[in-house]
Amino acid sequence: MQLPEAFIERTRTLLKDEYKAFEAALSSASPVSVRVNNKLEYVPSGNKVSWCEDGYYLDERPLFTADPLFHGGVYYVQEASSMFLNVVARQFLNDADKVLDLCAAPGGKSTLLANALKSDALLVSNEILPQRASILLENMTKWGKSEIVVTCNKPSDFGRMQGYFDAIVVDAPCSGEGMFRKDPKALDEWSVKNVKNCVSRQREIVSSVWSALKSGGILVYSTCTFNREENEENIEWICNELGAEVLQIDISRYKGIVATDFGWRFYPHKVKGEGFFISVLRKVSDSNSVKINKTVKNKGTNFVNIKDIKFIQLKNLDKYKYLRNDNVICAYDENYFDDLLFFKSEFKCLECGITLGEFRGKDFIPSHRLALSKEIDVEKVYSVEVDKANSLKYLKREALFLSDAQTGFMLICYNGIPLGWVKNVGNRSNNLYPANWRIRMRIED
Repeated sequence: MQLPEAFIERTRTLLKDEYKAFEAALSSASPVSVRVNNKLEYVPSGNKVSWCEDGYYLDERPLFTADPLFHGGVYYVQEASSMFLNVVARQFLNDADKVLDLCAAPGGKSTLLANALKSDALLVSNEILPQRASILLENMTKWGKSEIVVTCNKPSDFGRMQGYFDAIVVDAPCSGEGMFRKDPKALDEWSVKNVKNCVSRQREIVSSVWSALKSGGILVYSTCTFNREENEENIEWICNELGAEVLQIDISRYKGIVATDFGWRFYPHKVKGEGFFISVLRKVSDSNSVKINKTVKNKGTNFVNIKDIKFIQLKNLDKYKYLRNDNVICAYDENYFDDLLFFKSEFKCLECGITLGEFRGKDFIPSHRLALSKEIDVEKVYSVEVDKANSLKYLKREALFLSDAQTGFMLICYNGIPLGWVKNVGNRSNNLYPANWRIRMRIED
């Protein structure tokens, strides 16, 4: 790996005698790690990530695309160092009701938060770039948490939500120094000028969303870079200019993590993972608090009796309110009903609550979001268990032939994990897997 001279000089100054070990680590292979969901009793063959009870190192990188469990949201492929957010969430976010993951794509930290937060916490996952927001939506859909909002908004759009969030996670866009051995593009794009540009953008992002964090609320700031400008110096700036204090984490259980004056660092020559920085701050400046009082005003929106619709089988029907907007039916957690409607009307929402399906003529077409939701009661839905070969055919959006199955809509499952819907018409089944998610690569048997 040919590192830029300016990067070598800056990082040698930072690491001093450890620089040679650091450079050697960058020449080694990147570790492969996954984090499991709670959809299935699933334990990968590999050592655990010490700071994340759901994280595992794999001995080698399999072809994840060829594993139906990956598409069913049983696990997420995530770099191990960034899983340290699990420790932060367990210590500082365990009482949080409303959490914003501001720069959330592709979804690693949001899917982690979906499990680490208390089960009924509302998680808003945002990504400003539409293409990346679509990837975020896919991963959050597969993960299956019901209390989510996926948005595609500018950070400043959240500024009007004064004092609304108990916690905000900002995995800031950065110069990517910590990903050099994993992502050659990050190496090609690196420059001192880009570092300075990132610093400015990171401060602008945090400033624009600061008012949305309540007084006493928690900001989690992270990057995948090494330089102090984007890390410690930014944290010091937040404390001095916006009003915050750095909170401490006991890292004595975890070997190799480096504590600094304003956060914690992960180096590839010290831990089994990529470069990462994280800091936890408490807001000490004052914030007004917005009150959400949103009623249903959209034309064509009505409450519906969900028990009249055949394919909607949720584990706890009484937990939700159900609305029909034109032909689409959605379920909203009753505890966050006004909040969810506010987000749906005022933000660019890709998902809000649980989209259950839509009416097309006489048919009610159940949604993919419903199929993969942890709230679906699989025992009450007509489902068909298929083998791996047919699972992959389904995920390629090819037709399945289910000769012994009844006609109509049914849930395709692999090892008990729902993959999505088909409509069986007797001699064949219409595959309802989302077209833009289908497997396109050739997979050898």
